[in-house]
Amino acid sequence: MESRLEVERDVNVIEDRVAGVLAGAAVGDALGGATEGWTPEQIEERHGGRVTGIVGPFLPDWRTARPIAPYHKGDGHVTDDTLMTHALIEVYAARRTHLDAFHMASDLVPLMIGEPRWIPELEQEALILQRVFLAEKWIVAKLHYGHVDPREAGVGNIVNCGAAMYMAPVGLVNLGDPEAAYAEAIDLAGAHQSSYGREAAGVFAAAVAAAAAPGATVRDVMAAALRVAHDGTAAAIVAVLDAVEEHRASSRADDPRELARVVRAAVAPYDTVGDAYRAMAMDARLPSRTKSIEELPVALGFVLAHDGDAREAVLAAVNYGRDSDSIATMAGAICGGLAGRAGVPSEWVDAVTEASRLDLEGVIQTMADVVRDVTAADARRAREKAAMLDGLLTGAAL
Repeated sequence: MESRLEVERDVNVIEDRVAGVLAGAAVGDALGGATEGWTPEQIEERHGGRVTGIVGPFLPDWRTARPIAPYHKGDGHVTDDTLMTHALIEVYAARRTHLDAFHMASDLVPLMIGEPRWIPELEQEALILQRVFLAEKWIVAKLHYGHVDPREAGVGNIVNCGAAMYMAPVGLVNLGDPEAAYAEAIDLAGAHQSSYGREAAGVFAAAVAAAAAPGATVRDVMAAALRVAHDGTAAAIVAVLDAVEEHRASSRADDPRELARVVRAAVAPYDTVGDAYRAMAMDARLPSRTKSIEELPVALGFVLAHDGDAREAVLAAVNYGRDSDSIATMAGAICGGLAGRAGVPSEWVDAVTEASRLDLEGVIQTMADVVRDVTAADARRAREKAAMLDGLLTGAAL
């Protein structure tokens, strides 16, 4: 029997890791949203140098400015990455078990289309559906209106990071088991994405599961990601991590601008979007076994380059530009898993929760309760299976 002190210690570890992951993801999303879609050079010109914290919108006339209208990015506002992450947590809270593609249809889509909530970038109550990108609207069209088999609904969608960006909760309910996290995310994301977009969802969930395990290191996270990754996603991660290691050993290791250039050059052969981020080629975002989304390998690269430091990894993502909110979301979640709550800058957490009107503490407590319930059920099943297998091996079950 575990002592009360041991139980409380385990509970505190769970809450700390959950808090780190969700706070890291939210602040990464909010900070990265302000620079999304722009180049590092444009970001520095706009802000008079590298971004070091929360900044305002890239274009002050955000209500009408193209191409970002009508979204108020920046000023601590989270984007659809966090909205979808917290919606998935609501599904876990309702079901209190592992999820699959069918839960996307039965639970997540109804939340997207039926329950208004505060949308920080719109500065009003609205549906999640009214904020998300076309690749996320796809799951509503396919599952709610098209009644497609959820396991196949992701086929034909724009291949992007849309499913990966909100898979951190899957990593948390499989805390310490990257392979299980990968399998659950691959199943769940089948309703949303296919090809390397779906693969990235699985690998990101695995990275979070590895990071949140007590005593985990940055190397453990990278090893877990590489164990589960396939095809172009695996190749892109290897290329970025190798490039980061080479950069760390170079004479320019302390130059953050050079790190961004090195990482971009390493991931570019696998990224279908291309260098002109807002002017993609006709073959961009099509299924492929040789390609990868950009966001996940880059996030892993920044985590490695900064030894799991949430502040530095998130800022590297913010100043990288391109899909900076999703890159920073993933980097922040992984770093938060490694270091726990204390690893995420509290001034960012306070500012983002206030600006976005987030009940982050409530979401953290809800997710921690889910993780405890699911983990307890997993442990019980594991004991029962172990006893059954021991019986088979010893002949006791005959």
